[in-house]
Amino acid sequence: MALVADEVRVAITGELFSAPRGTAAPTNATSPLAAAYTGHGYVSEDGVTETWDDSVDNIVAWQGATTVRAARTESTLTIACTLIQTRGSNLELFYPGSSVEANGAEWKVDVKPATSDPRAFVLNVVDGQNLIRIYVGNGELTERGEIPYQAGEAIAYPVTITAFPDENGNLMTKYSNSAAWGITS
Repeated sequence: MALVADEVRVAITGELFSAPRGTAAPTNATSPLAAAYTGHGYVSEDGVTETWDDSVDNIVAWQGATTVRAARTESTLTIACTLIQTRGSNLELFYPGSSVEANGAEWKVDVKPATSDPRAFVLNVVDGQNLIRIYVGNGELTERGEIPYQAGEAIAYPVTITAFPDENGNLMTKYSNSAAWGITS
């Protein structure tokens, strides 16, 4: 086992992007994204969380009441963050099925009941020159949190995106330009 401090990564900064499902997928960690991807701007200081929720049922043998096998019955990937920029793209993500529209010299959003709005998502994570790009080709907003309106706090939009299998059966693809990713032994 090698203890290499240079292989410890910290998510210093980054950004979440979304585009219509079917938009060209990234093919590496560093190339520009297709023009259809829209950045969602600042995320709260809590950053972005990748969560796996797995359900496993143990199979217990009659003889000796011993667990002899485990069967995975469910595996769900979510990506959650709190967007703190109030902009049209974030409002349309937070209120799926609603659109921001011009209202004279101003803007408005008529908030409708939420509808299905599957998208492609990209999360760029930056640690100096080391980049991680996470691509979810078939994701959808599945949870929304409370929006605070209070002095001294950013108006925030807590969102949770659930990944569903894409046309290749992948929930996500991760890319990195870090040489450490090539070390497998």
